[in-house]
Amino acid sequence: MMKPPAASVDDYLAKLPADQRAALESLRGQIRAVAPDASEAISYGLPTFKLNGNLVHFGAAAKHCAFYPGAVIDAFAERLKGFETAKGTIRFQPDAPLPPDLVADIVRHRVAGNAAVAAERKARKRR
Repeated sequence: MMKPPAASVDDYLAKLPADQRAALESLRGQIRAVAPDASEAISYGLPTFKLNGNLVHFGAAAKHCAFYPGAVIDAFAERLKGFETAKGTIRFQPDAPLPPDLVADIVRHRVAGNAAVAAERKARKRR
């Protein structure tokens, strides 16, 4: 039987073990600092920041935490050495979080990408 999805980001975090909760609350604060205009939601069962569409997601699994910034892994491959990555996913341990400057750069990259897509959509509508 599946457990019901979290009602909010706070609800999601409250259900985690202390080490994962602390790591993800720190990540949440780093994302918020770079994208203060983004809204929070639960999307695909994960805490999500939205700004001109889905910006980034984050979450916890049994043995790791994860940051889901989408298809930017290749652009940051050099800086992600030492972290387990997959398409759109960066996994990390609560006691070995992602460097805050890397998180900030990835979020800035996503904000710019989403803004460009939104501007293009707007321009197409005007034509």
